[in-house]
Amino acid sequence: MRKLFKFLAASVLLLLVGTTVYGASGYLDAISDSKELEARADRLIAADLGGASLGNERYRQLLTVQDPAFEAHGGIDMSTPGAGVTTITQSLAKRLGFEDFTPGIGKIRQTGYALGLERELTKAQIMALWLDTLEMGRGPDGWVTGFHQMSETVYGSTPDAIEADEYLTLLAVLIAPGRYKLGTDDNALRERTDRIRRLLAGECTPNGNSDVWLEGCSS
Repeated sequence: MRKLFKFLAASVLLLLVGTTVYGASGYLDAISDSKELEARADRLIAADLGGASLGNERYRQLLTVQDPAFEAHGGIDMSTPGAGVTTITQSLAKRLGFEDFTPGIGKIRQTGYALGLERELTKAQIMALWLDTLEMGRGPDGWVTGFHQMSETVYGSTPDAIEADEYLTLLAVLIAPGRYKLGTDDNALRERTDRIRRLLAGECTPNGNSDVWLEGCSS
């Protein structure tokens, strides 16, 4: 029994050490990548493709839907209603820190990379990179990457200039870009957009942190 206990204790210790090292590797890689990412983000911001380009109201709407505590947290948020377990920074880390992200153990490295991004980059830089790398779903001519790119592709203008309802549909597809079809008569997209509209109007609240589908705002 004592040998079994020692074996189990050693196994747990090795697991903890392994996960810590894996998370730390993500953190260190983000630090290593930071100079290149800073320069890339600054080019996007200079080209008016960052968060400020949305205008204050629409920027706040995006945060309310995607990551309400983005400007306050350090890369992790496990408590804000509707935010889910993946922050904007972690979402970006999934695309920048992996050639092919795999859920599960990959979450540890993803979080480490996100913490590294938060240390080295400003919130404005993180937001610009996130907007630029977002998978937005299928447009008229194929798959589209980039929030501003999808706005131009489907609605013919920048996110700050399109109609209010059109902007809400851009926010709606972010949760599952392969599920919704912008610019079409998509009932599922309409329902998701209506939930977001009610959330932004203060008519409802999400059912806790995990309610990313806004069941608390269903009709």
